[in-house]
Amino acid sequence: MEVKLWNDKSERETYENFAEIYAIIKTTEKLEKAYIRDIISSSTYEPECQKLIAHFKTLASALKDTMPSIERFADTYKMDCPAALYRLVTSGVPATVEHRRVSTEGTAAFVAECVQNFITAMDSLKLNMVAVDQLHPLLTDLSLSLNKLSILPVDFEGKMKVNQWILMLSKMEAADELKEEQARQLHFDLESSYNSFMAALPNRSIG
Repeated sequence: MEVKLWNDKSERETYENFAEIYAIIKTTEKLEKAYIRDIISSSTYEPECQKLIAHFKTLASALKDTMPSIERFADTYKMDCPAALYRLVTSGVPATVEHRRVSTEGTAAFVAECVQNFITAMDSLKLNMVAVDQLHPLLTDLSLSLNKLSILPVDFEGKMKVNQWILMLSKMEAADELKEEQARQLHFDLESSYNSFMAALPNRSIG
């Protein structure tokens, strides 16, 4: 006999998000241990860790009403993942960014911030967060983080695309929502801008 864990679509999405949070915590714990033991290089570790942190922040924000405490969630499901909880909840940045020399710390932190803002915005669209008052703050944060990076050219295409979307959203009401084709175009623009951003980093070695 099939046992249903949910009664409606909303409950189903909540359980699916719980499963994703669980998977992210477990994966981050394995990644942290692999990095500490020198099983993977810092160049492999950092982008993977940045993605996990960004995914985690998006999901945690979406679940803040149903899961107010990540630590309690981990305890409930008997997750012995102290390294992951530190990285995801306490630190919020990869170990490589934390331990970087002071001379490069600022730029590396800005790069990590941009990566997280890109992924957070794209994840939000995947979670169907398409209202103006949901998207405008995310794109504004992304624009501000891109402007902090002096290593990017002034006419960097990603900046211009993000600013065009911010301008468009500013002309709409807070409760207005993007149409499906608009949301798809925004996700496409963010993804292509993210790829251009990664390619623009000098030697991909900031971090």
